[in-house]
Amino acid sequence: MCTDNETEITDILLLGFHDINYYKTPLFILFLSVYSVILCGNILIFCLVTFHENLQIPMFYFLKHLGLADVLLTTSIIPMMLHIILNDEMVLTLVGCICQLYIFGLSGFIQCFLLAVMSYDRYLAICYPLHYISIMSPNVCLLLVVGCWLLVFVFITTDIIMVFQLQFCGLNQIDHFFCDFGPVVALSTSDTSVLTMFDFIISIPMMFVPFIFIIGTYVCIFITIFRMNSMVGRRKTFSTCSSHLTVVWTYYGTLIIVYMGPSAEYSVNMKKFLSLLYIVIAPFMNPIIYSLRNKEIRETLRKYIKMA
Repeated sequence: MCTDNETEITDILLLGFHDINYYKTPLFILFLSVYSVILCGNILIFCLVTFHENLQIPMFYFLKHLGLADVLLTTSIIPMMLHIILNDEMVLTLVGCICQLYIFGLSGFIQCFLLAVMSYDRYLAICYPLHYISIMSPNVCLLLVVGCWLLVFVFITTDIIMVFQLQFCGLNQIDHFFCDFGPVVALSTSDTSVLTMFDFIISIPMMFVPFIFIIGTYVCIFITIFRMNSMVGRRKTFSTCSSHLTVVWTYYGTLIIVYMGPSAEYSVNMKKFLSLLYIVIAPFMNPIIYSLRNKEIRETLRKYIKMA
């Protein structure tokens, strides 16, 4: 319960960015364009993979869900961010703020698992090519994807239920452009030690374990590639996983910079702009990487353009 001198928070004020008066219009146009590319690129890949038989393979099946997570992540944040850029700030209900945090956590962590599943797919295709088709059957692909979503759903839902049980009194300002976990929990007047510990504990199986798994699979992949006698065979085999490897380093690289860097040395505005790396830049790069670096998608897209 709030004390007599405190008021229970029902609304959250997002303060957004500071000192961008002269850059509002360019930033608005830039982020609106990037968001449009994210939506159009992922929708295009989704349609190509769904309706074209040549692209209905496990790797692209996982890519569809990765694109869905990208759209979910960016749609939960970028439209509000555009409003904040034009109006300097935004008022959001406390429930709406926590719901944004929920979608952000769900879509963010599911990408960690999907990237791990995609690395497992590349591992089987390169290290055990004769058994690949029998192992990565449509039913197995479905079970892997459903398992990823369910696992993340259980962990994040438990985390958010604990956030809803917190008491919020007094100050209602968040100096950010979206409701991130740290700033939201920092507003609470309750004891957040248990929640903070739980959040740290679940980050291990949800973020670090998939990353370690990805590293392990690629160690095996590189060993297999280096054992090949043909240089042409090495290049051709490596090209089959280069797009995924680029996406992995783009996504995890941005997470490491934001959450594992020397945060004490970052200013408030610097932290906000670093957050843009995985909220905007990484989802923006994914469809571009897969459309430009993947031969099958390029050829399929070229056929549809010629037909049009």
